[in-house]
Amino acid sequence: MTRKVLSTDGAPKAIGPYSQGIDSGSLVFLSGQVALDPATGQMVAGGIVEQTERALKNIEAVLKASGLTMNHVVRTTVFLVDLGEFAAMNEVYARHFPKDPPARSTVQVAALPKGARIEIDAIALR
Repeated sequence: MTRKVLSTDGAPKAIGPYSQGIDSGSLVFLSGQVALDPATGQMVAGGIVEQTERALKNIEAVLKASGLTMNHVVRTTVFLVDLGEFAAMNEVYARHFPKDPPARSTVQVAALPKGARIEIDAIALR
């Protein structure tokens, strides 16, 4: 079995004992990304639209570290603090997956790290 830890400066450093992603050869597993700016380590300003955009850009950066793109994503899970923000999140999400989007679950959670409004994890297929 192949197992390579993914790490990139294009996404925030892990804020706990986990990797940004693990490349297992045919499958790439990405840890959940919140809207931390990788340059500052701070949450981006704005609401759910800005936070969704940043979380997806962070996912894109980790995928790139494995030589993949958003087109390789087969599954995501979206964690929202408020399902009332679902429509606004969905508009941003749709721009990143304009054709044949991956399978997805979206759930409301009580809280997320660093006060984030959204967290997204992903699985990609090589």
